[in-house]
Amino acid sequence: MIKKVFHIGVVASLMGAVNLAWAGGTELRGVRVSATPVGTQVTLDLTSATSEKLFTLENPRRAVIDLGHTQLAGNVRLPLGTGVVSGFRIGTQPGGTLRVVIQLRSPVPTRTVWLQAPGSAGRQLVITLADNSGAAPVAAVIAAPPVEVDTTPRIIHAAHAPVDSGRDVVVAVDAGHGGQDPGAIGHGGTREKDVVLAIARTLAERINGEPGMRAVLTRDRDEFLVLRDRIGRARIAKADMFVSIHADSIANRDVSGASVYVLSEHGASNEAARWLADRENAADLMGGVKLDDKDKQLASVLLDLSQSANISASMTAAERVINSLDAVGQVRKAQVQQAGFVVLKSPDIPSMLVETAYISNPEEEVSLRNTRHQAALADAVFNGLRTYFAANPPVGTRFAQAHHATMASVLAAPGTEAAGR
Repeated sequence: MIKKVFHIGVVASLMGAVNLAWAGGTELRGVRVSATPVGTQVTLDLTSATSEKLFTLENPRRAVIDLGHTQLAGNVRLPLGTGVVSGFRIGTQPGGTLRVVIQLRSPVPTRTVWLQAPGSAGRQLVITLADNSGAAPVAAVIAAPPVEVDTTPRIIHAAHAPVDSGRDVVVAVDAGHGGQDPGAIGHGGTREKDVVLAIARTLAERINGEPGMRAVLTRDRDEFLVLRDRIGRARIAKADMFVSIHADSIANRDVSGASVYVLSEHGASNEAARWLADRENAADLMGGVKLDDKDKQLASVLLDLSQSANISASMTAAERVINSLDAVGQVRKAQVQQAGFVVLKSPDIPSMLVETAYISNPEEEVSLRNTRHQAALADAVFNGLRTYFAANPPVGTRFAQAHHATMASVLAAPGTEAAGR
């Protein structure tokens, strides 16, 4: 099983992403602050580049940088404030994330850039808190060796930056099979395509009934769709999550229970090769980065970051769903499974395939035809998704607003951050 990480990096405005290759960890060895002609500059000295997430909070004003898989060196002393910076706090977060909080005297635009540390193998994350209010935030450009990336600050809106639009989380609900493809057929004649459409419709209703969530059905009728059209419809809807609903079948009629799948690493590698081969005609990644104007090596790095983050996010969400399904009935496989299903191969939309039950099992076939059981399955999937989004809110959503409010109260609570030594 792939190791879980938080989707918290940025690469040229692409990512809420993290490269699993960096899971060995980074160390923060110094924090410096200085006045510059354009404002106040904070420099974080690190042993290596890592994933980062930058956002701001109000009441009091703060710029917050989360550094993935990073530890604080024992001899780090936090500097006094200068310019717009009034002080610093550092604390640890779940999952090995180190949080650096920059206390601000006034709201300012923020620009960030990764630089090679002079005379060493380390990296510097430079945060410029500009005095000119017309400047816009920028995304950091992470140079992942040996790829050389221009480290000039770019005036690009960071894809991860909080945008208080309060938009809905969009979930693409995919009912498997359809049309001339009936899917599996139970001993009693129950067709998979019919029961999964009923479950998908009920799931969509539950999602649409939840404030801050909206469902998009890839099919709402008995319609045949090629597998990649299902992904395409999710991308058009700008989905934050793709959930494909199925009912499993096996020769052994005694086998029963639900299971949940996410994309395997082998499946991701195959899809990456396909995207890179066809990248001249490929659509933009959801974060806004195009591959067709990048050299092959950089395009491969960007795609790898996106896929790694999505497999990680998919795994985390799928674990929530399978735990919720366990409360409804038997779970065939308690751990999330990984496979190369085509419908899971979007490199920039977290995706899962839910096998709700075994239609080949006579008892489960009867249950799958029961509207009450269909609703229970839909509720279980919905509850798993809702808890996932509450803990991992996409940018600009109502879930993100609630999450930021919670984080603000946590940061304000005593004992959550380590003072400088």
